[in-house]
Amino acid sequence: MSKKGRILVAMSGGIDSSVAALMLHDEGYEVIGVTMKTWDYATSGGNRKTTGCCSLDDINDARALAVEKGFHHMILDIREEFGDHIIDNFVEEYLAGRTPNPCIQCNTHIKWNALLRRADQLDCEFIATGHYANRREENGRYIISKGLDENKDQSYVLWGLSQEALARTRFPLGGFTKPEIRQMALDQGYESLAKKSESYEICFVPDNDYRGFLNRRVEGLEERLKGGRFVGPAGEDLGVHRGFPYYTIGQRKGLGKAFGEPMFVTKIDPDTNTVHLGREENLMGHSMYVRNQNIQKLSAIEDGMEAITKIRYKDQGALSHVFNEADGRLRVDFVHSVSAIAPGQSSVFYDGNDVIGGGFIARSTEMPISFHKKMEAGG
Repeated sequence: MSKKGRILVAMSGGIDSSVAALMLHDEGYEVIGVTMKTWDYATSGGNRKTTGCCSLDDINDARALAVEKGFHHMILDIREEFGDHIIDNFVEEYLAGRTPNPCIQCNTHIKWNALLRRADQLDCEFIATGHYANRREENGRYIISKGLDENKDQSYVLWGLSQEALARTRFPLGGFTKPEIRQMALDQGYESLAKKSESYEICFVPDNDYRGFLNRRVEGLEERLKGGRFVGPAGEDLGVHRGFPYYTIGQRKGLGKAFGEPMFVTKIDPDTNTVHLGREENLMGHSMYVRNQNIQKLSAIEDGMEAITKIRYKDQGALSHVFNEADGRLRVDFVHSVSAIAPGQSSVFYDGNDVIGGGFIARSTEMPISFHKKMEAGG
């Protein structure tokens, strides 16, 4: 074993995880690369060429790089647990009128657990990924902070990781920008890797058509839900829609009809199959509840503490105060109103560049359970 030790590196076949593996190999770690097979490519059912991460070509690319550099590589088949939890949860969230973020569920419940189990089997002290984020230990706690590259920062999707997982995790790319990573690939002779395009799609929805995916996954869904009503800001009937799961909070395009002025989805009521529409100002909100929170930087939320709160991945964040509620949820009061608060999306709290923690944006009636207990239960 090398002086640096043995490290298990998640390799999707893309440029980021590949360069992360190369960096650690050059630093003197004994690298073991692992590519996780999360879903059946042939059964995705899309009608466009697969462009998401972890395609068969990407798996082959990851293996070829490992062979060339002389370190071990393996494929970890986690399709069963991925499908049972991530895909089922994705469908269930839309059918509950919420907007899910499967990458956060996958990172916490599937990828890190699978990596740590395999790391234990292979006597690896650490695991590493190609996320643009930083991690440090301070006052006995492990803290995630933003990556140097603000355009690529992925700290938002890591709020669910436990202290135990963070203790063994490394993020080699946190101190670099994307152009620097591309140049590293070029400098080592990997021109095709450096020219790989970004992947923004959900891995199991490679054609980026989640509505088509829901229809293929739930037989008769569109037929069952047709006839639902659009309702305007004053409660007026604005006509028929396709079915509430096909819409998300803040959506303006693709509503299927013209209203004479720009209209946005402001609320979704799954119980009555009603989609509420309003003008842009009707999207604004001052407060929200957060459930199933996981707090990383602190041992607990300090009641009334100030934080910059992000309510979606590309959100710039807004100044807020966070309060503990008697029912176990958090209440977030924004200093200035924010647009399109969507139940099901993640709310992540920041102290400067540091992630304090996060949770799922809740409907007013949703009750929380412990985030990691929820993950362990598969719910």
